[in-house]
Amino acid sequence: MIDLKRLPAVHETLARLSDLAGRFPRERIVDEIRRATGQIRAEILSGAELPSVEDRVRRALLELEAPSLRRVINATGVVLHTNLGRAPLGAWRPIGGYSNLEYDLAAGRRGKRDVHLEALLVRLFGQPGIAVNNNAAAVYLALHELAAGHEAIVSRGELIEIGDGFRIPDIMQRSGAILREVGTTNRTRIEDYGQAFTERTRLILTVHHSNFRISGFASRPALAELAALAKERGVPLYQDLGSGCLADLRPYGIDEPPAAASLREGADLVSFSGDKLMGGPQAGIVAGRPDLVARLRRNPMYRALRLDKLICQALEETLRNVVLERWDRIPALRMIAESAESIRRRAEKVVEQAPGLGCELREGQSVIGGGSTPEQSIPTWLIAIGGEGVAAREEQLRRNAPPVIARIQEGCLLIDLRTVFPDEEAELTAALQALS
Repeated sequence: MIDLKRLPAVHETLARLSDLAGRFPRERIVDEIRRATGQIRAEILSGAELPSVEDRVRRALLELEAPSLRRVINATGVVLHTNLGRAPLGAWRPIGGYSNLEYDLAAGRRGKRDVHLEALLVRLFGQPGIAVNNNAAAVYLALHELAAGHEAIVSRGELIEIGDGFRIPDIMQRSGAILREVGTTNRTRIEDYGQAFTERTRLILTVHHSNFRISGFASRPALAELAALAKERGVPLYQDLGSGCLADLRPYGIDEPPAAASLREGADLVSFSGDKLMGGPQAGIVAGRPDLVARLRRNPMYRALRLDKLICQALEETLRNVVLERWDRIPALRMIAESAESIRRRAEKVVEQAPGLGCELREGQSVIGGGSTPEQSIPTWLIAIGGEGVAAREEQLRRNAPPVIARIQEGCLLIDLRTVFPDEEAELTAALQALS
């Protein structure tokens, strides 16, 4: 027969946790005792052994005290790892205390937070821009302002899912824009766009193939053709660029057109992510025709979607590095640019310091990831650890302090130093040595 009376009273457990009294609020300790007691009561009723209430409470309080969001070492070789925060941030320290976020220091009166990014965006695109929470927010804002209650024309081949189940048609519907699909999945002609125009048409939307590819019997109009049609019909042409490449990455084997090229080819408005190929924090950048950007800026939803002061500061730092072409200060771009030979030399040094693991070096491929540059990869060298217990070793690395995230492929644990910062190599080496 189950005896729930064996569970200690709250005051009894509280007395045994007296060493935590100065470290945690009393009410928090009492609440955790009651929470643990309720969980354990349910476990006893299911036939489990009686665990220690005291141990469970102590563990819960220590977990509350430790940050959940913490630094990890990315040894996967995926540069923009969606699960690891996409683009890694470089050296950056948030401004403590107060800042001039919305204060004009020169005039001595209220200002706008846009000003911290404005000059940099104009220098990048030759036209103004604003920033919001992410690119999905940018798409929503543009459609809400330019086509709510009216039609936006888009190719069926561009009705994509952009991650975590978010789909372009769903965002369009929520924005109030009416989706006007043209063409087919694999082929859309300029005539399809022209024939779709009605008196309710307010926008042409095109989605760049930054996170997907359609190959084989496929075609779509050039951006310049769409720009000419939009101008002829008197509606804006808006391009969702997704990845937001701002540097020429072709020397490193990545073929992704810079965002500014779309504006030069006739797009009236473009938007893209800040934490992908731009290499900054999560944000959505919108740039283009001054009158359209001003409309988006005045839209009431802009306030709900705008950046906070921390992201604003981090984004300003990234944009400044892009404008001044200080590519080495943008970690994601620095990782993409590193040669396979450089990675091989780094990997050799790590392997030398972990002789008991039986590591071997092998050629492999790094990927950009993060919904960018599909079917494109970069040559690299991998540290491969085979043998028994590969899954257990991967878990051990994951539980390391700091956690090391690697990947398992074809029965081997693989380490790609492309995505490991040089100053993390000592920590990575120590974690590997602990495996042997």
